[in-house]
Amino acid sequence: MKYFFFVLLFFLQLHAQITAYKITPDNTLHVTKQKIKILDAKILHFETKKGIPFHEISDLVYEDGFLYFVSDQGYLYKFLINITDGKITDLQYLDAYFLKNKKGKQLKKKKRDAEGLTLCKNNLLISFERKQRICLYSKNGVKIKKVKLHQDLQNKDNYASKNKGLESVTCNDKYGVVTAPELPLKNAKYHTLYTKNQIFKFSADGSIVSLEFFSENTVLVLLRDFSYFTRRRVSTLMKVYLDRCSASRVCKSEVLAKLDSSNGWKLDNFEGLTHMYANKYLMVSDDNENMLQKTLLVLFEIKDTSKKP
Repeated sequence: MKYFFFVLLFFLQLHAQITAYKITPDNTLHVTKQKIKILDAKILHFETKKGIPFHEISDLVYEDGFLYFVSDQGYLYKFLINITDGKITDLQYLDAYFLKNKKGKQLKKKKRDAEGLTLCKNNLLISFERKQRICLYSKNGVKIKKVKLHQDLQNKDNYASKNKGLESVTCNDKYGVVTAPELPLKNAKYHTLYTKNQIFKFSADGSIVSLEFFSENTVLVLLRDFSYFTRRRVSTLMKVYLDRCSASRVCKSEVLAKLDSSNGWKLDNFEGLTHMYANKYLMVSDDNENMLQKTLLVLFEIKDTSKKP
């Protein structure tokens, strides 16, 4: 009977679109010391639409009630999201698209590895990891143009490995397009954010997986760390101050949250981050198309951090 109950529960969760999830540890000390507050968390599961499966979500972006996800398999998804009283109350799956080139053809396998997603001038900017590049796309997944990268990012041999490319991207009017490789380039000591002509270094552990502007001169950086031996996961959220850098381009930074599975945080492979409104943000995890992992959507708010470090 007990076995039947667990099978039934698994079946119901598998076919549910959004399911409640508790990400926070039972020890409240590990919750309250963070400079963010978790408001809600949901497991996402959606059936195949237009021949496109919903999995391996690598980033997301919010715009006026709509939510776009990108998959590292070269898919783009469009949803309508509703937040009520700090809870994700509805997520309506509107459409799914294959990412396509200017000629309207689907991207070839080696060019599909989409990782970063952000809004820029009413279109979508997408960064790619293996064939390192950033491209502007329409909201139905058709390429508009390629974005010129900083000279240090143009040589594929500069990257730590072919799978440690441009995992993240963000954009604003002052700095333009900002991106970062997942790991520092070869022979580099610091993690580095790149614009077309500038660099901004900072110290941090882990791999950069997402970027989002917090204010005109401040970037939020989401990092992850994972041990294959202990299965420990760590997700770190930082601020990097682009206007507070030394002559050697090392910038001030501040850790807002360090979520560590060894402290009871129920994490998965968080890779995406987006601002919603006020101090509210969403982050999403990549399930790696693994039945033992989950696509988690987490709503959180950043507490008042007006005091500079």
